[in-house]
Amino acid sequence: MAAKPVPRTEPVPLNVKKLTREGSLSMNVADQLEGLITAGTISVGEKLPTESGLCDSFGVSRTVIREAVAHLKSLGLVEARRGVGTTVIRQAPAEAMPAKRIRPTTVEDILHVLELRLNLEPAAAALAAERHELADVDRLKESHKAFVKARQQHSQARNEDFDFHHAIAQATHNPFFPQALEQLDLSAIPRSKLASSEVNAESSVTYLKRVEAEHQDVLDAILSRQPDAARAAMARHLERARETYQQFKEKK
Repeated sequence: MAAKPVPRTEPVPLNVKKLTREGSLSMNVADQLEGLITAGTISVGEKLPTESGLCDSFGVSRTVIREAVAHLKSLGLVEARRGVGTTVIRQAPAEAMPAKRIRPTTVEDILHVLELRLNLEPAAAALAAERHELADVDRLKESHKAFVKARQQHSQARNEDFDFHHAIAQATHNPFFPQALEQLDLSAIPRSKLASSEVNAESSVTYLKRVEAEHQDVLDAILSRQPDAARAAMARHLERARETYQQFKEKK
Protein backbone atom coordinates (compact mmCIF):
# COMPACT_ATOMS: atom_id res chain seq x y z
CA MET A 1 0.00 0.00 0.00
CA ALA A 2 1.34 3.42 -0.97
CA ALA A 3 2.28 5.69 1.90
CA LYS A 4 -0.24 8.46 2.59
CA PRO A 5 1.22 11.84 1.54
CA VAL A 6 2.14 14.05 4.45
CA PRO A 7 0.58 17.54 4.29
CA ARG A 8 2.99 20.44 4.07
CA THR A 9 3.31 22.33 7.32
CA GLU A 10 4.22 25.64 5.71
CA PRO A 11 1.53 27.80 4.04
CA VAL A 12 0.94 26.93 0.39
CA PRO A 13 2.11 29.51 -2.20
CA LEU A 14 -0.88 30.61 -4.25
CA ASN A 15 -1.34 31.32 -7.92
CA VAL A 16 -4.36 33.63 -7.78
CA LYS A 17 -5.73 36.68 -9.57
CA LYS A 18 -5.43 40.12 -8.04
CA LEU A 19 -8.86 41.67 -7.77
CA THR A 20 -10.50 44.67 -9.38
CA ARG A 21 -13.28 46.67 -7.74
CA GLU A 22 -15.94 44.67 -9.61
CA GLY A 23 -18.15 42.43 -7.50
CA SER A 24 -17.79 41.57 -3.84
CA LEU A 25 -14.09 41.46 -3.01
CA SER A 26 -14.46 39.07 -0.08
CA MET A 27 -16.61 36.67 -2.11
CA ASN A 28 -14.14 36.80 -5.01
CA VAL A 29 -11.32 35.89 -2.62
CA ALA A 30 -13.43 33.17 -0.99
CA ASP A 31 -14.45 31.74 -4.37
CA GLN A 32 -10.83 31.51 -5.55
CA LEU A 33 -9.66 29.92 -2.30
CA GLU A 34 -12.59 27.50 -2.30
CA GLY A 35 -11.65 26.49 -5.85
CA LEU A 36 -8.05 25.82 -4.82
CA ILE A 37 -9.20 23.70 -1.90
CA THR A 38 -11.79 21.65 -3.78
CA ALA A 39 -9.31 21.08 -6.63
CA GLY A 40 -6.76 19.74 -4.14
CA THR A 41 -4.21 22.47 -4.83
CA ILE A 42 -4.35 23.12 -1.10
CA SER A 43 -4.77 19.74 0.58
CA VAL A 44 -6.51 18.82 3.81
CA GLY A 45 -4.10 19.48 6.68
CA GLU A 46 -2.25 22.24 4.84
CA LYS A 47 -2.31 25.89 5.84
CA LEU A 48 -3.42 28.92 3.92
CA PRO A 49 -0.86 31.71 3.61
CA THR A 50 -0.78 34.22 6.45
CA GLU A 51 -3.26 37.08 6.45
CA SER A 52 -0.58 39.47 5.18
CA GLY A 53 0.45 36.94 2.53
CA LEU A 54 -3.14 36.67 1.29
CA CYS A 55 -3.41 40.48 1.24
CA ASP A 56 -0.33 40.62 -1.01
CA SER A 57 -1.51 37.79 -3.26
CA PHE A 58 -4.98 39.25 -3.87
CA GLY A 59 -4.14 42.94 -3.53
CA VAL A 60 -6.85 43.56 -0.94
CA SER A 61 -7.16 44.70 2.67
CA ARG A 62 -7.04 42.60 5.82
CA THR A 63 -10.77 43.18 6.30
CA VAL A 64 -11.53 41.55 2.94
CA ILE A 65 -9.32 38.56 3.78
CA ARG A 66 -10.93 38.11 7.19
CA GLU A 67 -14.40 38.13 5.63
CA ALA A 68 -13.30 35.61 3.00
CA VAL A 69 -11.81 33.28 5.60
CA ALA A 70 -14.97 33.62 7.70
CA HIS A 71 -16.95 32.49 4.65
CA LEU A 72 -14.67 29.47 4.17
CA LYS A 73 -15.19 28.62 7.85
CA SER A 74 -18.95 28.80 7.35
CA LEU A 75 -18.56 26.22 4.58
CA GLY A 76 -16.65 23.97 6.96
CA LEU A 77 -13.55 24.05 4.75
CA VAL A 78 -11.05 25.60 7.17
CA GLU A 79 -10.45 26.23 10.84
CA ALA A 80 -8.48 29.14 12.23
CA ARG A 81 -6.48 28.83 15.45
CA ARG A 82 -4.57 31.60 17.14
CA GLY A 83 -0.83 31.04 16.82
CA VAL A 84 -1.32 28.20 14.34
CA GLY A 85 -2.96 29.79 11.32
CA THR A 86 -5.80 28.75 9.04
CA THR A 87 -5.80 25.06 8.16
CA VAL A 88 -7.84 23.23 5.53
CA ILE A 89 -9.98 20.57 7.22
CA ARG A 90 -12.24 19.46 4.36
CA GLN A 91 -11.86 19.23 0.58
CA ALA A 92 -15.56 19.78 -0.10
CA PRO A 93 -17.97 22.16 1.64
CA ALA A 94 -19.92 20.65 4.51
CA GLU A 95 -23.43 19.72 3.48
CA ALA A 96 -25.69 22.69 4.11
CA MET A 97 -29.18 21.54 3.24
CA PRO A 98 -32.03 23.27 5.07
CA ALA A 99 -34.31 20.23 4.91
CA LYS A 100 -34.32 16.44 4.87
CA ARG A 101 -36.97 16.35 2.17
CA ILE A 102 -39.46 18.77 0.64
CA ARG A 103 -42.78 18.06 -1.02
CA PRO A 104 -42.56 18.43 -4.83
CA THR A 105 -45.26 21.12 -4.97
CA THR A 106 -43.43 23.12 -2.28
CA VAL A 107 -40.15 22.88 -4.21
CA GLU A 108 -41.88 24.25 -7.31
CA ASP A 109 -43.28 27.19 -5.33
CA ILE A 110 -39.89 27.96 -3.78
CA LEU A 111 -38.11 27.90 -7.15
CA HIS A 112 -40.74 30.15 -8.76
CA VAL A 113 -40.37 32.70 -5.97
CA LEU A 114 -36.57 32.60 -6.20
CA GLU A 115 -36.78 33.12 -9.96
CA LEU A 116 -38.81 36.27 -9.32
CA ARG A 117 -36.47 37.47 -6.61
CA LEU A 118 -33.42 36.91 -8.84
CA ASN A 119 -34.92 39.34 -11.31
CA LEU A 120 -35.87 41.90 -8.66
CA GLU A 121 -33.53 42.00 -5.70
CA PRO A 122 -30.10 42.35 -7.35
CA ALA A 123 -31.42 45.57 -8.92
CA ALA A 124 -32.79 46.66 -5.53
CA ALA A 125 -29.42 46.05 -3.89
CA ALA A 126 -27.67 48.14 -6.54
CA LEU A 127 -30.14 51.02 -6.08
CA ALA A 128 -29.83 50.75 -2.30
CA ALA A 129 -26.06 51.13 -2.66
CA GLU A 130 -26.60 54.34 -4.65
CA ARG A 131 -29.48 55.88 -2.73
CA HIS A 132 -29.36 54.80 0.92
CA GLU A 133 -29.58 57.50 3.57
CA LEU A 134 -28.56 57.58 7.22
CA ALA A 135 -31.85 56.10 8.45
CA ASP A 136 -31.43 53.25 5.96
CA VAL A 137 -27.96 52.50 7.32
CA ASP A 138 -29.36 52.06 10.82
CA ARG A 139 -32.22 49.89 9.55
CA LEU A 140 -29.91 47.70 7.49
CA LYS A 141 -27.42 47.19 10.30
CA GLU A 142 -30.12 46.44 12.86
CA SER A 143 -31.89 43.94 10.60
CA HIS A 144 -28.62 42.10 9.96
CA LYS A 145 -27.78 42.15 13.66
CA ALA A 146 -31.23 40.69 14.42
CA PHE A 147 -30.65 37.88 11.90
CA VAL A 148 -27.28 37.02 13.45
CA LYS A 149 -28.79 36.97 16.94
CA ALA A 150 -31.69 34.74 15.85
CA ARG A 151 -29.33 32.32 14.13
CA GLN A 152 -27.11 32.14 17.19
CA GLN A 153 -30.18 31.28 19.26
CA HIS A 154 -30.84 28.34 16.89
CA SER A 155 -33.89 29.94 15.32
CA GLN A 156 -34.66 29.45 11.64
CA ALA A 157 -34.57 33.30 11.49
CA ARG A 158 -37.36 33.49 8.92
CA ASN A 159 -38.75 36.86 10.00
CA GLU A 160 -35.29 38.34 10.44
CA ASP A 161 -34.29 37.12 6.97
CA PHE A 162 -37.33 38.81 5.41
CA ASP A 163 -36.71 42.01 7.39
CA PHE A 164 -33.14 42.23 6.04
CA HIS A 165 -34.28 41.95 2.43
CA HIS A 166 -37.17 44.34 3.07
CA ALA A 167 -34.75 46.90 4.54
CA ILE A 168 -32.74 46.75 1.31
CA ALA A 169 -35.89 47.28 -0.73
CA GLN A 170 -36.79 50.30 1.43
CA ALA A 171 -33.30 51.75 0.88
CA THR A 172 -34.01 52.01 -2.87
CA HIS A 173 -36.45 54.85 -2.10
CA ASN A 174 -38.68 53.40 -4.80
CA PRO A 175 -41.88 52.33 -2.99
CA PHE A 176 -42.64 49.56 -5.46
CA PHE A 177 -39.62 47.48 -4.38
CA PRO A 178 -40.76 47.06 -0.75
CA GLN A 179 -44.36 46.68 -1.91
CA ALA A 180 -43.35 43.78 -4.17
CA LEU A 181 -41.69 41.99 -1.23
CA GLU A 182 -44.65 42.75 1.01
CA GLN A 183 -46.92 40.99 -1.47
CA LEU A 184 -44.79 37.87 -1.06
CA ASP A 185 -44.46 38.39 2.71
CA LEU A 186 -42.73 35.49 4.48
CA SER A 187 -43.25 33.25 1.46
CA ALA A 188 -40.27 35.12 0.00
CA ILE A 189 -38.12 33.13 2.44
CA PRO A 190 -37.96 29.48 1.30
CA ARG A 191 -37.65 28.14 4.86
CA SER A 192 -41.06 29.56 5.72
CA LYS A 193 -42.63 26.96 3.42
CA LEU A 194 -41.04 23.99 5.18
CA ALA A 195 -42.97 21.86 7.64
CA SER A 196 -41.25 21.25 10.98
CA SER A 197 -40.82 17.58 10.08
CA GLU A 198 -38.93 18.57 6.91
CA VAL A 199 -36.32 20.80 8.56
CA ASN A 200 -32.84 19.32 8.92
CA ALA A 201 -31.86 20.92 12.22
CA GLU A 202 -28.21 19.81 12.13
CA SER A 203 -27.23 20.87 8.61
CA SER A 204 -29.44 23.97 8.70
CA VAL A 205 -26.99 25.41 11.24
CA THR A 206 -24.32 25.39 8.52
CA TYR A 207 -26.84 26.61 5.95
CA LEU A 208 -27.79 29.64 8.05
CA LYS A 209 -24.15 30.50 8.74
CA ARG A 210 -23.70 30.61 4.98
CA VAL A 211 -26.76 32.85 4.62
CA GLU A 212 -25.31 35.15 7.28
CA ALA A 213 -21.99 35.41 5.44
CA GLU A 214 -23.79 36.18 2.17
CA HIS A 215 -25.96 38.82 3.87
CA GLN A 216 -22.80 40.40 5.25
CA ASP A 217 -21.33 40.66 1.74
CA VAL A 218 -24.49 42.30 0.42
CA LEU A 219 -24.56 44.71 3.36
CA ASP A 220 -20.89 45.65 3.01
CA ALA A 221 -21.30 46.42 -0.69
CA ILE A 222 -24.38 48.56 -0.06
CA LEU A 223 -22.84 50.53 2.79
CA SER A 224 -19.66 51.15 0.78
CA ARG A 225 -21.82 52.48 -2.10
CA GLN A 226 -20.67 49.91 -4.64
CA PRO A 227 -23.77 49.22 -6.82
CA ASP A 228 -22.12 46.60 -9.04
CA ALA A 229 -20.75 44.73 -6.03
CA ALA A 230 -24.12 44.88 -4.28
CA ARG A 231 -25.91 43.59 -7.37
CA ALA A 232 -23.39 40.74 -7.76
CA ALA A 233 -23.48 39.78 -4.07
CA MET A 234 -27.27 39.63 -4.00
CA ALA A 235 -27.37 37.63 -7.22
CA ARG A 236 -24.88 35.12 -5.78
CA HIS A 237 -26.88 34.85 -2.56
CA LEU A 238 -30.14 34.09 -4.33
CA GLU A 239 -28.55 31.88 -6.96
CA ARG A 240 -26.95 29.72 -4.27
CA ALA A 241 -30.37 29.35 -2.67
CA ARG A 242 -31.87 28.41 -6.04
CA GLU A 243 -29.17 25.79 -6.58
CA THR A 244 -29.78 24.37 -3.11
CA TYR A 245 -33.53 23.94 -3.57
CA GLN A 246 -33.12 22.74 -7.15
CA GLN A 247 -31.45 19.64 -5.70
CA PHE A 248 -34.74 18.65 -4.06
CA LYS A 249 -36.49 18.85 -7.42
CA GLU A 250 -33.86 16.60 -8.97
CA LYS A 251 -34.28 14.02 -6.18
CA LYS A 252 -38.00 13.52 -6.63
